[in-house]
Amino acid sequence: MTGEQTLAQLRAGIDECDSQLVQLLAKRNALTSQIGAIKQEIGAPLHAPDRESLLIEARRQQAEQHNVNPDLVEDMLRRMMREAYENQQSKLACKAPELSPVVIVGGEGAMGQLFAKQLTRSGYEIRILDRAQQADAEAILTGAKLVLVSVPINALEEVVSSLPALPDDCVLVDITSVKQAPLKVLMDKHTGPVVGLHPMFGPDISHWVKQTVVVCSGRMPEACSGLLEQLKVWGCQLVEMDAKKHDQAMQIIQVMRHLTTFVYGQFLAKQCHTLEELRSCSSPIYQLELMMVGRLFAQSPELYSDIMLAQFNDVEGLLASYQETFELTLDKLKAGDKAALIDSFSEAKHYFSGCAEQFLKQSRGLLNKANDAKVLDI
Repeated sequence: MTGEQTLAQLRAGIDECDSQLVQLLAKRNALTSQIGAIKQEIGAPLHAPDRESLLIEARRQQAEQHNVNPDLVEDMLRRMMREAYENQQSKLACKAPELSPVVIVGGEGAMGQLFAKQLTRSGYEIRILDRAQQADAEAILTGAKLVLVSVPINALEEVVSSLPALPDDCVLVDITSVKQAPLKVLMDKHTGPVVGLHPMFGPDISHWVKQTVVVCSGRMPEACSGLLEQLKVWGCQLVEMDAKKHDQAMQIIQVMRHLTTFVYGQFLAKQCHTLEELRSCSSPIYQLELMMVGRLFAQSPELYSDIMLAQFNDVEGLLASYQETFELTLDKLKAGDKAALIDSFSEAKHYFSGCAEQFLKQSRGLLNKANDAKVLDI
């Protein structure tokens, strides 16, 4: 048998293995769909972290026994789990039927639609109150048990203030990225239960499992517990935080990060190199950075302008510190002071030391995916 014949025979074997894998995936999808139906029936959360951890560890050990890379097996399992969570979204358990009907103020916006779709999947009656329904606002809000406000930050006070009086037992909630001022607006408007949520994701998610939602208590937390239980059933990771502490954290996580990305994107747009040229010679890590910068500019300019403007006056100290750090680093570079640069690196490294190994492992996976996705024009 010639080398070419042997190669063809081996490739045929690989094709057969791949075909069997597809059949196994179809079988696995059918099983996960059945599990999703049972979870919906008994009201169990979509995400079972203990089960997930045990499953991955067992398969990693099995992979090592068969001389298969355990990281490959874990990557495949996590991708299959993500697919399973997506497949289990069509019908979800209703954890707090007493919160129906739900009125979504701003329900025709992207995030409003996202919440409406998910709540509908859990069997809640949904009513939409947006510009087109303003004339019927009082009728739409009659008997409402949960009112979720999904409007831009700069419009929230005007929108909430103009709402008709809400039923005393109605839960009023907002999902803006700032919490102190919106919570005050909500509590000034409504004497009943109030809670502030900040979904740390956008409207383009494929499922809610493992998505973080920050919860800031407003008034009567016990009356808001049903909503939080519903989020848990969807698989969300809830982080309870004081509203002031939340806003301070968002000044770093969102405002400063978005501001830096915004400036860097403008800087790139002014350079002589096209984006295609930069991508063609970029390393996987820079490819990832370009993706994140490009992601911001692929979305709503109004949204990110509002996020940056909403807390701009509160980040003056952070901006000054950032500018000072940049200037000090620039001075060290100009002076060719390698020792000072190493000292600065060490100081920052200490801050990250507790998560260094975890970040390395996670970033390797992201870098591999970025490299796999990279398309070169040849």
